[in-house]
Amino acid sequence: MRIGAHVDPADPLAEAAARGADVVQFFLTDPQAWADPQPRADADALRAADVEIFIHAPYRINVATLNNRIRIPSRKLLLSHARAAADLGAKGLIVHGGHVDKGNDVATGFENWKKTFEYAAKEGGFPLPVLVENTAGGDNACARRFDALARLWDVIGEYGAGFCLDTCHAFAGGEELLGIVDRVKAITGRIDLVHANDSRDPFDSGRDRHDNLGQGTIDPDLIVAVIQAAGAPAVVETPGGADGQGADIALIRKGLTA
Repeated sequence: MRIGAHVDPADPLAEAAARGADVVQFFLTDPQAWADPQPRADADALRAADVEIFIHAPYRINVATLNNRIRIPSRKLLLSHARAAADLGAKGLIVHGGHVDKGNDVATGFENWKKTFEYAAKEGGFPLPVLVENTAGGDNACARRFDALARLWDVIGEYGAGFCLDTCHAFAGGEELLGIVDRVKAITGRIDLVHANDSRDPFDSGRDRHDNLGQGTIDPDLIVAVIQAAGAPAVVETPGGADGQGADIALIRKGLTA
């Protein structure tokens, strides 16, 4: 089972080596910008590496919103990042589930997700799995509560969408981690990646603040159990650079072999 970390994009393979990681996740652009990815000098090395690659889409993307100024550019940017990620040999592109604004019907957000896949299909399709990630906060979120996630999957499941399960987001979002893999797979049929993060905040806080494993409010054994049950690669998105993330990776590996 491959365990790794979200790393600085400047030299992902060096960052992987510093952490003893066999999978890395990184951004292709500033995550807060509306920017298309540019060619990378290390593209050949990334494609040839034994390290598995996952790309995280920019945080700005929200394909669910009713706001045309955000939704339409989000669709285009998601496809642009998917194409660039596929060119690097990435296994998937992670994107947050998004939300609709207060007062809007979240059902419209689900339909906007469907239109995103339809838009991509007209442009030749997504060239790699798009992994929808569960989120921690928001009453109008498309992928915080699993009842909403089920409604989302009723709409997009037929398009081959993948799923990324974030342990901090689930816990802070009000979903118990015990048995969570079975509950997710009953909805999505799959878990492609686990974001193995502790939470600084309590259960159902709605706050997205990651912590190193064993330093927050989640029992680290529960996080390891989620990874074990999912049978998917896991990435830590935790503080502390190579030392902090390296310790988290070691903790997971030890737990998986215990």
